[in-house]
Amino acid sequence: MRRTYKTPPPGGRHARGMSEAPIRFDTKIAVLLREDLETWQRLNVTAFLVSGLGTMVPEVVGEPYEDADGVPYLPMFRQPVLVFEGTKETLTAAHARALSRALPRAVFTSDLFTTGNDRDNRAAVRAVPTGGLDLVGLSVHGPKNAVDKILKGARMHP
Repeated sequence: MRRTYKTPPPGGRHARGMSEAPIRFDTKIAVLLREDLETWQRLNVTAFLVSGLGTMVPEVVGEPYEDADGVPYLPMFRQPVLVFEGTKETLTAAHARALSRALPRAVFTSDLFTTGNDRDNRAAVRAVPTGGLDLVGLSVHGPKNAVDKILKGARMHP
């Protein structure tokens, strides 16, 4: 499925002579969540997983926003974040494929639901060997084809 996005400039679609040319992306930002998570967990895990991407891959972040009154807002990703879900086995396989392709990635393990700060989060991940991580979420960024192969077996989040 190919998605096309048109980004209107401040002031509306036809302000300042906006071209109607679609914006296409060569890369994909994707989040894979374990299907048995509760709603609050899905939202929390997604937010955590994508939070570091802009610092490690700054080209995924667009320009700051500004409303018609000149109030500034923080920049956001310049492309969509696609959210998928799958079984624990799907997540484990996707993690292995992401590691083999050496793409930028983030993980969220079940242990992180019991910690309350960044230091303890990092310690919880560090305490478990790669193959033993109880993954509940994974995010990846990279070329579309590579990300699609990593997510094999996952389905779009409803």
